[in-house]
Amino acid sequence: MVSVTTWNINSVRLRMPIVADFLKQEAPDILCLQEIKCEEHLFPYDAFRALGYEHFAVHGQKGYHGVGTVSRIPIQEYSRHDWQANGEARHVGVELAEGPGKGTVIENVYVPAGGDIPDREQNPKFGQKLDFLERMTRWADGIERPTLIVGDFNIAPLESDVWSHKQLLKVVSHTPLEVETLQRFMDAHGWSDIGREHIKAPERYYSWWSYRSKDWRKGDRGRRLDHMWASPELARQATAHRVLEDARSWEKPSDHVPLTTEFAL
Repeated sequence: MVSVTTWNINSVRLRMPIVADFLKQEAPDILCLQEIKCEEHLFPYDAFRALGYEHFAVHGQKGYHGVGTVSRIPIQEYSRHDWQANGEARHVGVELAEGPGKGTVIENVYVPAGGDIPDREQNPKFGQKLDFLERMTRWADGIERPTLIVGDFNIAPLESDVWSHKQLLKVVSHTPLEVETLQRFMDAHGWSDIGREHIKAPERYYSWWSYRSKDWRKGDRGRRLDHMWASPELARQATAHRVLEDARSWEKPSDHVPLTTEFAL
C-alpha cells in the first residue's frame, strides 16, 4: 500500500506545527503541498526529516505560490512545467524510485485562482487560469506512464462540490467556462476523479472554507477546490480515499484541508 496526501498549506513554515501533527496522526507515504510560500533553500527540510520524511522535490518561490513533495519512500524529481508561462512555481512532478509502483509519476500542481471577475478581457488573471488549464490539457495527451495528478485545481466542477450551485455560477471557481475547460483536461487522458469515485455525487464534498467565515463548520459554505486524479490503470488500484475536515479547525489552519488516497501498487 502506498498513500498519497495533497494539501494546500498556505505557507509551510507558518503551519509546520499542524503539518507535523497531521503526519504523526495520518502518516501518509507521500505528502504533496501547494502554496508553500517560500524559496527552496528556506523549506523546512529538517523538520520533515525529524518526522521520517527524507525525500524531497521542492519548486519554491519567494512570497507566493510554490509546491513541494515530501516522502517517506524513495522518490526522484521527474519534471517541472511552467503551465503559467511566466516562471511562477506551480508544478513539480516526481516518480517512485523503488519498490512497488516503481516508475509511477505523481504530479503536484497549483492552478491559479483566476481573480474575481470571470471575464478574460476585464480580468487577465482569469485568462491566465484558462490558458494554464489548456497547457495542462495538451501535456496530458502525451502521458504514457501510470500517473496521479493532485493539488489545488481552484475549480469545483460539480453542483455538490459547492455550498450553492445557483449562487456560485458566476463566481470564479464554479463558472460553466471553468468547468468546461477542466472537463477537457479530464477527457485528454481519461483521468479518474478519485475523490468522486469514493464519495459519490450528489453527496456533499468540500476541501476549502473561506477565512471570512467565523464559524466555518456552522455555515459550511465550502467548495471542493482540491483534487486527486489518476490515469486509468492507476485508478483501478485506488483502495480508499478520505478528507480530513477537522484540520480546518486546527490552530492557525490553512483554509484547505488534506485529502488522502491509498493505492495497492
